[in-house]
Amino acid sequence: MMMDKLAPLTLLAQQIFKDLRAMSPDGAGVSRPAYSSVETQALDYLAAFARAQGLAVDADAARNLWFSLPEHRAAERFMVVGSHVDTVPEGGNFDGLAGVVAGLLVLIRGREKGLRLPVKCLALRGEESAWFGSCYLGSKALTGQMTAAELAAPHKGDDRSLADHMAALGIDRAPIAAGQPLIALERILGYVELHIEQGPLLVERDIPAAVVTGIRGNIRYRSVTCTGEGGHSGAVPRAYRHDPVLAMADLLTRLDDSWLHILQTGGDLVLTSGVVGTDPARHAIARIADSISFSLDIRSQNTEVLDHMRDYLHEEMADIARVRGVRFDTGPEIPAAPALMDDTMVAGLMAAMGRTGIAPFSMASGAGHDAAVFAQAGVPAAMVFVRNRNGSHNPREAMEISDFMVGTAIISAYLEAADT
Repeated sequence: MMMDKLAPLTLLAQQIFKDLRAMSPDGAGVSRPAYSSVETQALDYLAAFARAQGLAVDADAARNLWFSLPEHRAAERFMVVGSHVDTVPEGGNFDGLAGVVAGLLVLIRGREKGLRLPVKCLALRGEESAWFGSCYLGSKALTGQMTAAELAAPHKGDDRSLADHMAALGIDRAPIAAGQPLIALERILGYVELHIEQGPLLVERDIPAAVVTGIRGNIRYRSVTCTGEGGHSGAVPRAYRHDPVLAMADLLTRLDDSWLHILQTGGDLVLTSGVVGTDPARHAIARIADSISFSLDIRSQNTEVLDHMRDYLHEEMADIARVRGVRFDTGPEIPAAPALMDDTMVAGLMAAMGRTGIAPFSMASGAGHDAAVFAQAGVPAAMVFVRNRNGSHNPREAMEISDFMVGTAIISAYLEAADT
């Protein structure tokens, strides 16, 4: 029944996805860099679409966009449905954007149904860490959780700080730097985020959508540097080498062994080094490198596991540095705490899933999301995942519009039940 009522909105969703893909091409995928003119153009498009649909549009002090029914624009308290519009370089079109589109459809559906519960759709900037090394920038600015280090973080392309990029958009950085929420958070009854699943579980189980119970936290190091001593590859015996490349390989092997042990003993952990390189201006096939830099991204739903891995990392770096005669420098740590979703909201979304005709199913999120920032700020938060083939952060994201509409229907059914 619910799916039949939402069917006329499918064409609107398809048009938004098509238009925004065409506005932000990058190779085989799309790029909407955080705090860029392309991200702003996407937000401007969404604002124009919303106004054409009779919705009210507002911007907060961090230039995130808020959409609502006109009669709910000044509501004292309200629910929020939202996500982000930025992407990674050569990314997919649905990561983040699907949650914003779902929120817009919920409002259009609410207008037609006469929804009394005030609901706002939130389009956030800067969720991806690809551009400034830290994630959830729009939601952190909004909730008063952005750090000085994040404001000073350099952009991967032009090396200008996040604060400079914000200033170029006319954003007043003073309240953000002071850690002041840009909205009274007690006004938000709850935050719901639809997002594509970024792993294979729903595809493998042939389930169109799921309710999320929790989100992994992480500790990240954007650029760990291991410094040794350069030399001729054929002239320096092993005993006299201070090889940073082998030191890095030794460290990653030890971390991998610890990862396996934690999984085998029932713990939760994922570990990635996605950026690795020696200096291209100096490296050569016949030369022992002077130094190597690499990223580390360590994630778990368990704070104790993250703390253990942090301690283990530094212990192993110290041991390898002593044995191999090298030096490690991690640079600043970029942390994000794990977040549990609100039990009452999870239960309500599970019930709504059943009312849409889909057997209720829940799962944890391995990736981070803006919902975690709201949860850590004390705002009740929950998520709905939509089935998506081929993972995310790549051009091959393959969310089916029918699955997206199932996820949107779950949120609509949840909000309509809360309206009674």
